[in-house]
Amino acid sequence: MPDARTPTDPVRGTAHGVAPVPLSVLDLATVSTGGDAVDALATTTEVARSAERWGYHRLWVAEHHSMPGIASSSPAVLIAHLAAHTRRLRLGSGGVMLPNHAPLIVAEQFGTLEALAPGRIDLGLGRAPGTDRATAAALRRSDTAADDFHAEVAELIGFLDDGFPEDHPYRRIHAVPGPVQATVEGGTGRVSRPPVWLLGSSGYSAQLAGALGLPFAFAHHFSARNTIPALDLYRRTFTPSAVLDAPYAMIAASAVAADTARDAHRSARTMGLAMLRVRSGRPQLMPTPEEAETYPYSPAEADFLDRWLADVVYGEADEVTSGLNDLVGRTGADELMITTNVWGREARLRSYELIASAYRLPSD
Repeated sequence: MPDARTPTDPVRGTAHGVAPVPLSVLDLATVSTGGDAVDALATTTEVARSAERWGYHRLWVAEHHSMPGIASSSPAVLIAHLAAHTRRLRLGSGGVMLPNHAPLIVAEQFGTLEALAPGRIDLGLGRAPGTDRATAAALRRSDTAADDFHAEVAELIGFLDDGFPEDHPYRRIHAVPGPVQATVEGGTGRVSRPPVWLLGSSGYSAQLAGALGLPFAFAHHFSARNTIPALDLYRRTFTPSAVLDAPYAMIAASAVAADTARDAHRSARTMGLAMLRVRSGRPQLMPTPEEAETYPYSPAEADFLDRWLADVVYGEADEVTSGLNDLVGRTGADELMITTNVWGREARLRSYELIASAYRLPSD
């Protein structure tokens, strides 16, 4: 089994058809109009099973709160469920919003996940609240939580590695399950810990990931204009570590493939209207294609939608692969994480299937 702390080993040793880099999936457990959270989580489970069968490398779920259209408020719980329904797909958080949680709790949760699915768990960490300011206050109980992100990351890694120095106040506190169990009398030595990734949509986490020598995942799907500057900053500031000897950057991109260009455009507009509502402070369920077509957009809203769709890769499968290849070429990304956050189970599954087929990913 590869060292779980070295995310590049299993990736670079994995065939990925004619895709320029490994392909993965970011799932938001989307709650569509006409459905509910039960449907959403069942769809996420089906997406994970299918992604494994179609040859995707990993699937991550994201932490969001107080958003009716997203059912992934508890990534660790959802990852445990997905691990029970898959065999080899890597699973992780994209991400856990660390300032919302005590580092020890996160270390214990993901140590448990690693014990349940050894070598298949990733721990992606974000600095944003994953919600609005009022909900963030209810979660964090402190206005300064995000300002301590660097220290919280260091504390979490200390718990994950069981590696605090002798004079540290937490030296005798252990995250269990975790590495300490490999050293106690009678231990088997099989206990590992998941790799830590830093996530970002600006330069802050890019620079921190570079300084710590960690893999970095950038949210191109909602911060496209910052992608290249953030990746350049990450690579310039990268310091080799025990985890990585060279930078490893993954970007998340919105992509929608369908059997016709018209169907892909209609699906992509549902994602655009949903984001318009989030940015306007009125998040709702994922709208239907009909709702997205008939919505009375103001000129400013229509402009937002057009700008949003300009950063989505959509169309028939060959158009999507061409667009994704161009994105990889422009950014130099080492891995691509596709998110298809649109209305309807069938549209999401069909999109991932078409992309996998076009890239000839190694399937079961």
